[in-house]
Amino acid sequence: MRPISIVGDGASELARRLAARLDGRVAQRPEADTALAFDGDGNWTGRGTIEEFDDLLDGLAPEHDYLLAVGESRLRVPAVLLGPNLDPESVPGTVLATAATPDAVDLDGLVADLDAAEPWITRETLVRRVEASAGADRSGAIATFTGRVRARNGLDDDRTTHLAFEKYEGVAEERMDAIAGELTDRDSVFDVRMYHRTGVIEAGEDIVFVVVLAGHRREAFRTVEDGIDRLKDEVPIFKKEATESETFWVHRRD
Repeated sequence: MRPISIVGDGASELARRLAARLDGRVAQRPEADTALAFDGDGNWTGRGTIEEFDDLLDGLAPEHDYLLAVGESRLRVPAVLLGPNLDPESVPGTVLATAATPDAVDLDGLVADLDAAEPWITRETLVRRVEASAGADRSGAIATFTGRVRARNGLDDDRTTHLAFEKYEGVAEERMDAIAGELTDRDSVFDVRMYHRTGVIEAGEDIVFVVVLAGHRREAFRTVEDGIDRLKDEVPIFKKEATESETFWVHRRD
């Protein structure tokens, strides 16, 4: 799913116009302190506060292609800023467009930029994709791995507040696709999906997923382990760690 936050004067108007141009299942979150998300038919599909927005995204991602959030500038998702008084540096997400009014936004360009932006992928999204694959009727196992931000290694360590991940655009995806393809060539392995999030990820949040569809549990577990090992060793993704006392690049990820 690809989320976007639209902030400023005329945000709701732009959200309606953008929703009509998107090709897929669109969830919308109206302007309110309490988040309500609904599909294109007006059926309510989610509820949550700003602080629970990641959970809302996780719940909507498997069933929707897009989420439009209106009026909240604190979301770590791609954003559009409308009006003269909004500073791009004030929002945590990538700013896709700024304009004085909704009419001044290039909708064709915005749709293209949104489709090129980082999607919101969940473990459940990948599980549903492998369940729909051609080999699903011959599979007896789905194994998954989820990597998350560890707050601390030991009781006396400084607490890690967040990690920031960067990747070589295109290269990382190509390498993950190649690894997944090589692992899928194994006997009794029917589908392998992997995804690594980028940007700022806070303590306790998910970072990376590997999902394997296989004939039996042994092949599934073995392939999951090999998949995450190869991803960490071979995919050009770089990590900066922020603790309560310092920030530093981690050259050897564990």
